[in-house]
Amino acid sequence: MTVPVIRSADSERDQRRAAAALAAAGVRRGDRLLVSAAASPALLAVVLGALRTGIVPVVLDPGLPAAERAVLAEDADPALDAGDDPAALLSGTDEAELADVPLARPMHYTSGTTGRRKGVWSGVLADDDARALAAEEIELWGFAAADRHLVLSPLHHSAPLRFAIHTLLAGGEVLLPGPFDVERAARTITELRPTTTFCVPTHLQRLLARDDVDWTSFRRLVHAGAPCPEPLKRAVLAALPEGSVWEFYGSTEAQFTVCSPEDWLAHPGSVGRARPGRRLETDERGQLWCAVPRWARFEYWRAPEKTAAAWRGDRVTVGDLGRVDDDGVVWLDGRREDLVISGGVNVYPAEVEAVLDAHPGVVESAVFGVPDPDWGQRVVGAYVGDADPAELAGWARERLAAAKRPKALHPVPELPRTSTGKVRRLDLPGVLGLDGA
Repeated sequence: MTVPVIRSADSERDQRRAAAALAAAGVRRGDRLLVSAAASPALLAVVLGALRTGIVPVVLDPGLPAAERAVLAEDADPALDAGDDPAALLSGTDEAELADVPLARPMHYTSGTTGRRKGVWSGVLADDDARALAAEEIELWGFAAADRHLVLSPLHHSAPLRFAIHTLLAGGEVLLPGPFDVERAARTITELRPTTTFCVPTHLQRLLARDDVDWTSFRRLVHAGAPCPEPLKRAVLAALPEGSVWEFYGSTEAQFTVCSPEDWLAHPGSVGRARPGRRLETDERGQLWCAVPRWARFEYWRAPEKTAAAWRGDRVTVGDLGRVDDDGVVWLDGRREDLVISGGVNVYPAEVEAVLDAHPGVVESAVFGVPDPDWGQRVVGAYVGDADPAELAGWARERLAAAKRPKALHPVPELPRTSTGKVRRLDLPGVLGLDGA
C-alpha cells in the first residue's frame, strides 16, 4: 500500500511554483481560482500557493455533474479555471514569494442539504486578521512540526482542507490515502501512525467495527459534520488514547464551539463551549447566534439578502436551533429547516434520534416530518440496525411525549448522506416511498 506523504518543505516549493504560474497567467490578488480535483499533493500546493498570495481558491467537488459544475463555475466568475489538473500549475521552475500565512479563506459552496448552494466569501484579509486566523486554528488544535495528519474526508470541504492546510503551515506532514475505504484507512492508521485526523461519525462507525486498527498514535482525533450517537462516541473514547477525542460544532460559514473529551463526558450529547473569542446565545425562536471576531466574518457570494439575514452586528447564524446552559455548554436541537411541527408542537429531530440511538439494536437514526392532513406533519423515523420496528416503537413510547413519538419506523441498510457525512433528510421521504404521504 502506497500512501502519498506530503512534507511541508516539499509542499512549500510547489506552493511557490503554483504562485508563480498563477501570476504568469494574470491571476491577481483578490481574484478567484476555480479548481475541482481529487485530493493530491498538487491540489494542496495550488490552494496554499493561491491563498498565500491573496488569490481565493474556489474548491469544487470533482464529482459534480457537468451541468451543476457549470452553474457554480459561472456563479464564481473565476479569473482562471484550473479544472481537474492542478499539477499543470506546478510544471514550471519559477518560484514566487509567499506570505507566511494565508491571506484569504478558500471559497466553498455550502453542501445544499437544505436548498440551493451558496458561496461563502471572505475576500482578502488584512494582514493582522490573516495572522490571527491562522494562529487561532494552529493554537486551538496544537498543530506542530511533529504532526502527521491523516486526511479521511474530501478536500473540497472546508474542515478537512482547513486541517490539512494548517498542519503544513505548522511544518507537519499530511497523509493522503485517497477516497475513504475502511480497509485502506485501517491499514494507514496502523502502519503509518498518524498523530491527528479530522473525520465524521460515519468514518468512526466503520473503523470501530474492525479489530485491526491500532489507534495508539493519535494525540488528537477531531470529529464534526454530523451528530455522533452517544454509544458510538463512548466507544471511540474507550478505543483511543485518553484525552485525544475532540469534537466541534461549525459549518462551511463559521466555527462556533470546541468540545474536549472532559467536557463531553461531563455533558454527554453537548457540542462543548464557544471557541476562544466567540460568544453563543439564542434568540426568541431558539436559533443560535454566535458573536465572532473580525477575521471570521463572511458574506454569501452575490446574495446580499441572504447575507443580511445571517448577520446581526457581529453575530451570525446558520439557522441551527439549540440551547446554551448556565455553564456556557451548547446543545444542538437541529436546523430550523429540519423542525417538525406536529399538532402545533415543535419536534426537534435530534431529541427523538437520541432516544432511538440509545436502543441497543440501533446503530443510527434520522427523524423527519411528512405531511399529515390532521396534524400538519407527522414524525417518521428511519434507522440502521437490527431492532424490530414494533419493539423500537415501544421503546420510544416509554421515553417520548406523544407528539414526539415516530408514527412509523423504517429500517434501512444505510442513511443517505452528503460526502461530509450529513444525513440528507430531504431525500428520506423519496427513499422510503413517502413522497406523496
